[in-house]
Amino acid sequence: MNVFIGVDVSLASSAVCILGEGGKIIKEAKIDSEPEAFVSFMQGLPHEIPGIGLEAGPLSQWLYKVLTDAGLPTVLMETRRVKKALEAMPLKTDRRDAEGIAHLLQLGWYSAVHCKSVTAQETRAVLTARDALKKAIISMELSVRGILRNFGLKMGRIPKQRYNERVRELIDGIPMLEAMALPVLRARADLRKELAGLEKLVRNMARRDPVCCKLMTMPGVGPVIALTYRAAVDDPIRFRRSKDIGPWVGLTPKRDESGERSVTGPISKTGDAGLRCALYQAANAMLNCGSENWLKTWTQQLAEKCGNRKKAKVALARRIGVVLHRMWVDGTDFQTTRDEALALRAA
Repeated sequence: MNVFIGVDVSLASSAVCILGEGGKIIKEAKIDSEPEAFVSFMQGLPHEIPGIGLEAGPLSQWLYKVLTDAGLPTVLMETRRVKKALEAMPLKTDRRDAEGIAHLLQLGWYSAVHCKSVTAQETRAVLTARDALKKAIISMELSVRGILRNFGLKMGRIPKQRYNERVRELIDGIPMLEAMALPVLRARADLRKELAGLEKLVRNMARRDPVCCKLMTMPGVGPVIALTYRAAVDDPIRFRRSKDIGPWVGLTPKRDESGERSVTGPISKTGDAGLRCALYQAANAMLNCGSENWLKTWTQQLAEKCGNRKKAKVALARRIGVVLHRMWVDGTDFQTTRDEALALRAA
């Protein structure tokens, strides 16, 4: 008998539901969230397993890899669709979630999600650590600024290199403020040192990667944006068309239509928020750079036509994602003029 298995993954233990024909529950269990326990449980079942369903998430990727390496047919299911389906259930428990995931798998009402490679996950880990250090440094700087402002001490606009010097000038001779600020300044100096090390690592990773070197030939795309794009897309072949990048990363408008009413809203903001932010930063950098290229010209014409520079910039971010995908698939550098790009495609 064929059975469909739904798994609600948690950090310590995971709920498992096994459905047979007609959606009948055959077995429910709790398993320790350890690779050996999962593989042993699944291989010990006396049934044929057409599919094992996991809701996509941070805890699901390692389990997906373990199960697929063991030869078990495993599917990562898109979180948004699974969440909407499970919200219809009156009770919210791990057991009910596992049952709902199994039903979705059996009915085929799900979208499969790509599981990123180990290399892509490692790259994202480095980029995440870099962002965490930057946010911690900014939070410290703003905290000190806010505290000094309460005493009428204004730092003003200063370069980051003079931040410590300026703070020491303002708190000089005030013992309590010195006791507050000096430990923060020392911690900030240590964080900036570690951030510099990560920045160097990121640049070296991008320079050693041939794909990133290709992507960085586009104006506005540096090591961080190239690595972010490479890690997020991971496998360009999984997109049938380069134009699919826009909807996937959430840079296309929403559409709400019912009867006579049809409303085109803001961008959907679905998918990878980090990649969406990186593409917008690339668009902003391209528009502010001195060199001219066909994408920049196209955006300027679009801004004049629609009268909204921000919308044009979002459109440019979407198109940058599309062009980067095509450059990756074709293995070509960025072409400054559109005629050169079309000629290269035709060849």
